[in-house]
Amino acid sequence: MEPDVVDIKILPALALWVQFADGTSGKVQFHTSHLTGIFEALLDPDMFQQAHIESGAVTWPGQIDLAPDTLYQAIKAHGEWVLR
Repeated sequence: MEPDVVDIKILPALALWVQFADGTSGKVQFHTSHLTGIFEALLDPDMFQQAHIESGAVTWPGQIDLAPDTLYQAIKAHGEWVLR
């Protein structure tokens, strides 16, 4: 099991900075082409700004979340996770 997300910061242009319990940190960058289906709600800037941590995962209202294990592995390997 990967470490929990313990801190996030909203960045411009559909991006987040995340930090994990073990100190690993990096950027999550969303491309609009990824924001379909349940993620389409994140195109609304007010909705995107509502990102928060719930049970160690980055979460938004409406049961939208990012898989913390995939997020951790991508950031650990590349310093960022780009969702296209």
